[in-house]
Amino acid sequence: MPVLDRRPHRVVVLALEGVLPFELGIPQRIFGRAEGPAGEPLYETVTCSVRPPGPVRTDADFSVLVENGPEALATADTVVVPASYELGPVFEEGRLTEELAAALALVRPGTRMVSICTGSYVLAAAGLLDGRPATTHWSSAEHFQGLFPGVEVDADVLFIDDGDVLTSAGVAAGIDLCLHIVRRDHGTAVANDVARRMVVPPHRDGGQAQYIRRPVPEPQLATTAAARTWALARLHEPIQLRDMARRESMSVRTFTRRFREEAGISPGQWLVRQRVERARHLLESTDLSVDQVARDAGFGTAQSMRQHLQSALGVPPTVYRRTFRAGAGSPG
Repeated sequence: MPVLDRRPHRVVVLALEGVLPFELGIPQRIFGRAEGPAGEPLYETVTCSVRPPGPVRTDADFSVLVENGPEALATADTVVVPASYELGPVFEEGRLTEELAAALALVRPGTRMVSICTGSYVLAAAGLLDGRPATTHWSSAEHFQGLFPGVEVDADVLFIDDGDVLTSAGVAAGIDLCLHIVRRDHGTAVANDVARRMVVPPHRDGGQAQYIRRPVPEPQLATTAAARTWALARLHEPIQLRDMARRESMSVRTFTRRFREEAGISPGQWLVRQRVERARHLLESTDLSVDQVARDAGFGTAQSMRQHLQSALGVPPTVYRRTFRAGAGSPG
């Protein structure tokens, strides 16, 4: 009987000149903390440059010593391109330099490609985003669209998962995207464990707005935080918009406007997303029937939950449970 290949999924991070240190460190921090049931590493993360091993400038007052050259790209299962402020012809003309083109040519067909922030310019210049939906930092979206008219740019989301090509908005959205990849590969339990170690929220949906009008409440201004906390403790119960508004002593109209300003989505959309996350957790971690999971997550019926999971995840509850039960999922 052949022995199954259980090697860690190999993530190669491409550090370009002028790379932003924060974005460069995100993949190592996220994927490096993902562990299987026995504590085994689920990913191996290495960093490379387009040149032989050596120092790579960052946009800060220091360089980083990168110990792998472009040949590491040929070994990748996933390639991550963080943001850089020195993309040169990529940013100015939408074309790759010979050096960068030669490096990306080493990537094997079928390799998952990921960008963080303006790293999307590199994927677009390589032709990987033609005819695809993609995002980038909101402040660069108009320039990006003008440079790459064949890309379906959405500047209003944190990240976009288009199967084998994924793009994120700026800075912290890279954390959201990498956690999403861990969740997609290994389920919510593993991703939530990584998030706890990182002391970050375990899940911000890709469809959440990049730029929220009031991300930090103004002094003495009522917020909707208490209503969200109240609702999270009662997801298994019917929750009406007027009940949430009452928790904050607001009219429904004022509450809805304030909620959208703070969360970037409507209260109804937020509730559905929280219930999907609750259902995912229960499907992974319990033996409850699909009917019971639907009730405990607040969907009421299995049919309703099936429709929402199919819409959000692309699979029905039974398939999701088989794929991720006991952390058995693997990205390959």
